[in-house]
Amino acid sequence: MTLTLYAHPFSSYSQKVLIALYENGTPFTYRVLGPDDPEAGADWVGLWPLKRFPVLVDRGETVVESSVIIEHLGLHHPGPVRLLPDDAKAALAARMMDRFFDNYVMTPMQAIVFDHLRPADDRDPYSVARAREALDTAYRWLDGAMAGREWAAGDAFGLADCAAAPSLFYADWVHEIDTAFPHARAYRARLLARPSFARAVEEARPYRPLFPPGAPDRD
Repeated sequence: MTLTLYAHPFSSYSQKVLIALYENGTPFTYRVLGPDDPEAGADWVGLWPLKRFPVLVDRGETVVESSVIIEHLGLHHPGPVRLLPDDAKAALAARMMDRFFDNYVMTPMQAIVFDHLRPADDRDPYSVARAREALDTAYRWLDGAMAGREWAAGDAFGLADCAAAPSLFYADWVHEIDTAFPHARAYRARLLARPSFARAVEEARPYRPLFPPGAPDRD
């Protein structure tokens, strides 16, 4: 296989890329980062010393950052599902929604998770409260944006939905989407029903005990 992915099933950004790969049935070698394959970890650090994942290797070329990896796949390994529109204006709208989910949903969600990883006497309740406020604001905006839409950037599943699925999945765990936002809640449910994301969720299920705030008994 020409593609090798260094990732972890429970990682939100890894799931984002896995969704894109599963959508098109793209063959790849999966190097799971963890104690079961220490060589994968050593190879990964050699490829990307900043130690962030996922990392894709394509015929000797190292590709980093989840959004860039998905666009790389579209350019060099296209499949039946076009994850980024050919139209430049539509593609720009998809990229904007992709950045919305990464920056305004994923980032505050991770701030809450990372605070749980700190020693109890070093936690930052103020920053956690701000992160929760940010998530509520993002949910409110998303609820309005999704009124009348099936997918984040229109009628077709794409890049933005690859970002939305893991970000909303985990964000709802740490700060549940209020019932006042029915369109956002329904969108999350549609994402969970999408076969590509459902597969990623199942692959990550054994790792749920590792979720620092505690994984809820749902999903």
